[in-house]
Amino acid sequence: MSIPFHTRLTIHEQTDAGVLEPAALAFADRVHHDDLDALLHVNNVRYFVWFERLRVRFMQDYAIGTIGDPQSPRIVVRSAEVRYLQEMVRDEVYIITTRCTAMRRTSLTLHQAIWSGGTKRATLDCVMVLLTQDGKNRAPIPEEIKARLRQTDGAVDQSP
Repeated sequence: MSIPFHTRLTIHEQTDAGVLEPAALAFADRVHHDDLDALLHVNNVRYFVWFERLRVRFMQDYAIGTIGDPQSPRIVVRSAEVRYLQEMVRDEVYIITTRCTAMRRTSLTLHQAIWSGGTKRATLDCVMVLLTQDGKNRAPIPEEIKARLRQTDGAVDQSP
């Protein structure tokens, strides 16, 4: 099966490629030479870069933190935990998935995973916080975005 790179993958394309936990947002790419470290496997920092690219796309898709929009909140990473499960090497094709698993009044919890050859290779769980433009206060997640996160990602609203 040929997987299109840098293009949103359907649930069907993800499952055909061996992703056991498909998500509404997933993209594929290939490990490049400059992703490798001296031991010729993917450098740990590259996983963070890959995850961040899809987190940015996720926020764009939901119109959260739109650059240049003075009404849009700022977004910061409050915490991030990566788990490296199995090494990756040059030329491996991989798929990154991203989904919102939970939300509160001003924050989102995202779960991201990297899959290759039907095996989960790494995960990242992070909490994203929305702030006012001046960064002094937290900004609430709009109700229409919360509704979409529930519907599209199955996110659980944990607001008090």
